[in-house]
Amino acid sequence: MATVIAVQASSSGTPTIPATVSNCQLKGVETENGLTKPSAVVVAADTGNTRSRRDRPCDACRRRKSRCVIGDGVASCTLCDFQKQECTFVQRPQPRKRKLNNGVKSEATTKRSRRSPETEITPRPFQSNSNAPSMSSNIPTNSERYHQHQATSLKDSLGLQNHRHGKYIGPTTELEPALIDLVGLDGNDEGSLPCRGTLLKISDKENFLMLPDRGTQNHEAEVRDLDEIEQIVSPYGPALINLYFRVVHPSFPILQEKVYLEKYSRTYREFSPTNLAAVYILALNWWSWNPDLAHQPKPSREKLEAIALRTLNDAIHRPKLSTVQAGLLLLQRSNGDSWNLTAQLVAVGQELGLHLDPTNWRIPAWERGLRKRLAWALYMQDKWSSLIHGRPSHIFAANWAVPPITEGDFPGSDAGTDEKARFETEKGKTLFIQMIALTEILAEVLDTFYTLRAKTEFQSAGRHGTRLILERAKPVQIKLKEWFAHLPSCLRMDSISTTKLSSTGYIHLAYFATEITLHRRIVRSLSPSTTDSYLLHICRSAAKTRLISAMDFVNRLKPEHLQSFWYFSSTVNFALISTFGGLLWATAPVREEAEFYKHRLSEYRWTLRVSSKGASEFLGFAVAMLDASTELLKNLKEKPRSLSPGSSVAGECAKPSEGDFLAEAKARMLNAMSSNGQSTELTEHPASIGSASGLVSPATSTSSGSGDHEGYLAHTGGSHGAGQGEFDFMARTSDIKRWAGVSSR
Repeated sequence: MATVIAVQASSSGTPTIPATVSNCQLKGVETENGLTKPSAVVVAADTGNTRSRRDRPCDACRRRKSRCVIGDGVASCTLCDFQKQECTFVQRPQPRKRKLNNGVKSEATTKRSRRSPETEITPRPFQSNSNAPSMSSNIPTNSERYHQHQATSLKDSLGLQNHRHGKYIGPTTELEPALIDLVGLDGNDEGSLPCRGTLLKISDKENFLMLPDRGTQNHEAEVRDLDEIEQIVSPYGPALINLYFRVVHPSFPILQEKVYLEKYSRTYREFSPTNLAAVYILALNWWSWNPDLAHQPKPSREKLEAIALRTLNDAIHRPKLSTVQAGLLLLQRSNGDSWNLTAQLVAVGQELGLHLDPTNWRIPAWERGLRKRLAWALYMQDKWSSLIHGRPSHIFAANWAVPPITEGDFPGSDAGTDEKARFETEKGKTLFIQMIALTEILAEVLDTFYTLRAKTEFQSAGRHGTRLILERAKPVQIKLKEWFAHLPSCLRMDSISTTKLSSTGYIHLAYFATEITLHRRIVRSLSPSTTDSYLLHICRSAAKTRLISAMDFVNRLKPEHLQSFWYFSSTVNFALISTFGGLLWATAPVREEAEFYKHRLSEYRWTLRVSSKGASEFLGFAVAMLDASTELLKNLKEKPRSLSPGSSVAGECAKPSEGDFLAEAKARMLNAMSSNGQSTELTEHPASIGSASGLVSPATSTSSGSGDHEGYLAHTGGSHGAGQGEFDFMARTSDIKRWAGVSSR
């Protein structure tokens, strides 16, 4: 019979386990914050009928070196029953590992298993996080003693093993692949490389060099660092973990949630110090959202950040997937973005083989999915960092083999999860996948328009530079339009659940930042002295539409958006809107248009200031940059007034009339059509001429449809062969209609 011993609660409310209890299995209950706390401990009583085979443990318990507990009248032990596997007693005892003279254990000869973490995690005796040993406790020098209960699934992994790390062996190193194939492998696909370490053949073509963690920089200090981190947040660690997985994780799923929570329920010492500290740091942003924490003293973010950054520098010398996870999380901090750290993480990712396709690797299925999610998260970090820092990207398509993420690359939802929670989880997956797709378009924009080679090509084109840019912009603009048109309904700005925060704001902001980045390059190429007047007008009108739509988007943000998780680049993306407005203001050909942008930027600043009351950490930067740009714009020379008689500043700027350049451009198009033998009958929209200025209502937004793309696209199609005329690619009635109606939609 099994005896149930109740777990007593301490004065702090933290459950404690009697010291006399040993060899026990913890039963847990779900708390209000989603984590597990112990309710009772099932202990094997010292009676003679507790085990049916006292002479030896079952095969599974022997492999795990766990106590084999078989209750009265049952055929399976507790562990096998939990794992829903057959309890057998047929395998011979495994040979003991011999210790060599240097104290390093020889390699195991048993075949490694390939199970998923969901079936490998074994319940372990609970260790209260709030009762962590103090810094003065006697800590053994070998931290591996604290990892003896590590789940088998992590031991079977490539990038998350506890006591060693792997480095990808590239094709041009001193280790010749033809010679590597001559290495004798054991049942674990491992072999010894003289003077180097252990070779692990992970697939027919890919190899890794496995090295011990012991002896790397400050490895012996990991347990001490973990205890210090937990001491800073104690006794609020579990609540912070819960906050992180409620707010951040759904839309940034780079951790393995179930494994993380199960490890944490055992002991925080199973994590890397940087990883644990990074999760706590991000969760502190929503400290006041937990009613139990709101009135408690907030742990020191500065102390946690100091430990996290110091230990990250150590972890890079023994790179693992957890190193990339921690680095990416630290880069999501407010004011935590770093181009140098991003470059380091890309290097660590390549060391771990994250740039490769792991589909056929002999690793657990869960690790393949985690690797793909981490790889694409690293890809996004690199591309958006490249944008906001104005630096060349570190990741190139020629050396990127990671396949697209699919539904199967995410952990499955628990069957017991309520419907709302499952919806938020699925919404987060969709958000992550769509952000990757948008980032691939951003990468194309950066590669097409902002590389040194592209800059040279556009300069060499001379007065035809704008046309060359428009030709290359058309396919990118179409991709952006299609991306937005196919955005799932759950990612709409108005898709907000009751009492739930929504992170959809950052992907819409990223979309506008990508649009603005494309239009900035076009506007910069425009020159009144070399660009055709009508083409100049149309390009500036399309840019104006994008600016007003972006400003309107910011104006429509709700508290559910502002208080949620925002991707790291959002801080600068908000500022890019005002930067784009400043560009249009500075390059405005007439005073009325300049006054219009000055007025719009003043309104945008008001919106940012009002919104920043609840999100000051990332909107404050946009306000500061807008103020700096406005100060610089005071040095602009006064612009001439528009020649158009009815132009005004309030709502419209420099509206051209039929007698201005619009009529001139129309005549050019008719001449081009006539020279090509085409009909010159144009059926115009009643309001086409008046609306051709591109002036739009301040309420313009992405929800109004895709009409604002049409005129721009019409300018970027067709060939420009000799003798066809400057505007032969616009010589179609339907194009002219869309052209003229671009701003009236």
